[in-house]
Amino acid sequence: QVQLVESGGGLVQPGGSLRLSCAASGIIFSIYDMGWYRQAPGKERELVATITSGGTANSADSVKGRFTISRDNANNTVSLQMNSLKPEDTAVYYCNANRRVVHLQYNYWGQGTQVTVSS
Repeated sequence: QVQLVESGGGLVQPGGSLRLSCAASGIIFSIYDMGWYRQAPGKERELVATITSGGTANSADSVKGRFTISRDNANNTVSLQMNSLKPEDTAVYYCNANRRVVHLQYNYWGQGTQVTVSS
């Protein structure tokens, strides 16, 4: 019953911008830490950015200053604003919801959305 649905991916030129969105259902969104991850072919899935249930945001060094993660608890969405895109940003981007309680972990993933940065 938990669903995370990403949208907003596409093909953009280097230097361009995209805004990814993730709509969550089936969870109490406001108590989950949320994140964006990405995976390129042949590579491991890697962290892009996270935002805690309390609103604290962090991002990977490779995207600092270019990407911004935000959440809208009223609409159960988390977004990733991507500016100054580079070819190395090309990957499938995944939305993640995570909650840890003592002895338990709740971890959910969306289906992914393709981002291609190419001239």
